[in-house]
Amino acid sequence: MTDVLRLNPHVAELPPYNAGMNIAVARSLTGLADIAALASNENPYGCSPKVKTALALLDPSRYADPACVVLRAALSDKLDVAPDRIVVGNGSEEMIAAVCRAVLRPFSTVVTVVPGFGLHEIEPRANGAKIVKVAMAKDLGFDLDALMHALRRKPSIIFLSSPSNPVGPALDGDGLSRLIAEIPKETLLVLDEAYFEFRDEKTPDGIKILADSGRSYVVLRTFSKAYGLAGLRVGYAITSDERLAQAVSSAKTPFNVNAVAQIAAVAALEDENWMRHAVAKVTAERDRMARQVNSLGLFVAESQTNFLFINVGCDSVAAFEHFLSHGIIIKPWKEPRFETFIRVTVGLPAENDRFFEALKLLNADLSEVRTGQ
Repeated sequence: MTDVLRLNPHVAELPPYNAGMNIAVARSLTGLADIAALASNENPYGCSPKVKTALALLDPSRYADPACVVLRAALSDKLDVAPDRIVVGNGSEEMIAAVCRAVLRPFSTVVTVVPGFGLHEIEPRANGAKIVKVAMAKDLGFDLDALMHALRRKPSIIFLSSPSNPVGPALDGDGLSRLIAEIPKETLLVLDEAYFEFRDEKTPDGIKILADSGRSYVVLRTFSKAYGLAGLRVGYAITSDERLAQAVSSAKTPFNVNAVAQIAAVAALEDENWMRHAVAKVTAERDRMARQVNSLGLFVAESQTNFLFINVGCDSVAAFEHFLSHGIIIKPWKEPRFETFIRVTVGLPAENDRFFEALKLLNADLSEVRTGQ
């Protein structure tokens, strides 16, 4: 009798998360076997061979370490951060949810940006928070003045992804420092650096800039993107202090990171050269793709990630259907005022060529429609 069951109104009214289509679903819908999955920002080169070697030693009959001691120690060595300030999660998405549970109360205020990562809105709303969205600038860079103005509300949390998801740019050192200086003492900065490894060399390391800021912060990172472990779901949070780390840890479930994910992440950290080589190939392809898109006269946002945010000039869902008919999965953007944008992951060179050929066809069709009008 769900009609009389009292559901949590904050959860019942949540918008759906805009997830990328699964390859098996795409094959079923199109009848095509060869699918280029360019919607979910996975590493097209997979993971380090050392990961597969390490997993051969797994004993699946044993519980995983609920405290992720070995993985946190490995991260501590890599980042020069005390292990008791590190919390590991079932993807950085779980860390977003845990931070919200640890910090927010009903009717708290949370600031985030638009277009933005859906869970930066969904998880706060699930906890009854009010969302204040700050639009990106006209060129789809960060509008620092607008962000700093929003901080005058003294929100409980400000969520900021840099490099940005879904747009792509990153705050430079001066911009990030200016923003940090304006953050009220009672506000938690959650700096989502899921695409940290793809950033330009001059783009700052958020952990280092925040270290002596005197602000409360969480920096989120993940093994899903650059390290190629998307299917295993392992991310982590670096916190400003042990008390915050304990609160975030208490807000997650026990045994939240499975044994496979923990072993794989440790092995991935031991093969940084493999990761950096894969990232270099991806970023070179990203820049090539951006030049191709520009050659069609289409707007593509500046990107320091493994994807591009493109204004295709038509409804993004219609564009999605066009690409799917060519065996290519992209992500249609659905936030108001950005419904003509798509986000496309940088794949292997041949997949990127397929995308560009399909994009040319879409653009030609739209040009004919405009000419006919």
